[in-house]
Amino acid sequence: MRAAWRSAITGLALTLTASASSAAGPSVTAAEWETYKQRFVDPSGRVIDNANGNISHSEGQGYGMLLAYLAARPDDFSGIWDFTRSELLLRDDGLAMWKWDPSAHPHITDRNNATDGDILIAYALALGGAAWQREDYLRDAAKIAKGVLGRAVADVGGHVVLLPGARGFRAKDREDGPVVNPSYWVFEALPILKLLAPSEIWDALAKDGLSLLRAAQFGPARLPSEWISLREEPHPAEGFDRQFSYNAVRIPLYLLRGGIVDKPLLERLSKGMTGPDGKVSVIDITSGRPVEPLPEAGYQIINPILACVFGGTPLPREVTEFSPAHYYPATLQLLGLSFVRENHPECL
Repeated sequence: MRAAWRSAITGLALTLTASASSAAGPSVTAAEWETYKQRFVDPSGRVIDNANGNISHSEGQGYGMLLAYLAARPDDFSGIWDFTRSELLLRDDGLAMWKWDPSAHPHITDRNNATDGDILIAYALALGGAAWQREDYLRDAAKIAKGVLGRAVADVGGHVVLLPGARGFRAKDREDGPVVNPSYWVFEALPILKLLAPSEIWDALAKDGLSLLRAAQFGPARLPSEWISLREEPHPAEGFDRQFSYNAVRIPLYLLRGGIVDKPLLERLSKGMTGPDGKVSVIDITSGRPVEPLPEAGYQIINPILACVFGGTPLPREVTEFSPAHYYPATLQLLGLSFVRENHPECL
């Protein structure tokens, strides 16, 4: 068994080395991480969603661990993982309960998982395990990855899809099921998780997730909705706002961070989510019109990153300065800056 884990560590290290850029040092700066930690990470290791009633969730814990890894802060990583493991990883299938509310008793208010959170946690554990020679992190990452394969992946008409949760999204659960959220595909994580839970399903999941994004062109803006029904042809799911909203904004960033530079797809997403004022906004799928501006830098950084990738345009100062107000756009901003530092330092 120990030899197998050494092989996993070696495989991860080689993968990370092959994908590394010439950027020296951490891709999240010490100052950025300290600001993020002071504002959004409780001393217990709880990552706080301060725009959502100060709850914590598996997505936030995974993001916090990933950013701590990118900032080369193993002690902070360990603290966030300790809270995650003791407070959320309480299911018997390897997945995390997704919602933890400080004002509720017990604190867990939804025992279902959120699959993007599970993927982020497992991915961060895999990276940390390889970087810091922590076999325990790799074992825990593998357990979560196996849980995702067993409980949150489904075959729908010959296509492999990611269910947003183990319960509530299958054909048997909903009249318009199965239902998926395309922003849950964390493309950069899938090859890493395949090293820990070997299966060709990970490759099919990446391929079919990309195919779904290429096919989901709803309304005048030709955007995917956040929640998509896969009963018959893909279409916006019932019971959800017919919008390209907060979650969906991260799709272009996930594609780029996953090494998927599909110019027609990325340009279509960029054009569709950008209002007449040139700013990224929540978009109504039916009308194609903006319904809510998204002024924070973490949202507005997406289009400048695309301009950098496709044209070498430097990022404007307003999206490179890190003065965050809310957890989620702050996270996207740091993931975006990390990507540019690692892959396009000429744009800074």
